[in-house]
Amino acid sequence: MATNTDLDLLEETIIKHPKKYKVFILNDDYTSMEFVIDILISIFHKSYTEAEQVMLEVHKKNKGICGVYTNEIAETKIMQVHKRARENGFPLRAEMEEE
Repeated sequence: MATNTDLDLLEETIIKHPKKYKVFILNDDYTSMEFVIDILISIFHKSYTEAEQVMLEVHKKNKGICGVYTNEIAETKIMQVHKRARENGFPLRAEMEEE
């Protein structure tokens, strides 16, 4: 029979999974499609075909999903996108939202 102490211990050992966040690339009128594909391949590890599909989604729907990550990884990927875009003179933006 479980005691209150046993139940308290059980509650403490339940593993909580971290929240997940979708990372999106946003459409703009200046960033080249080739650059978006390069970002998707190099930062989000997409195949060329997957990157092309996401890029077309960004183009047609104004944003496209790049992946789903924990908070820290999502923030890092967004920072990488913004840094690479600035270095290459593009205004490309990325954002995240809770899944």
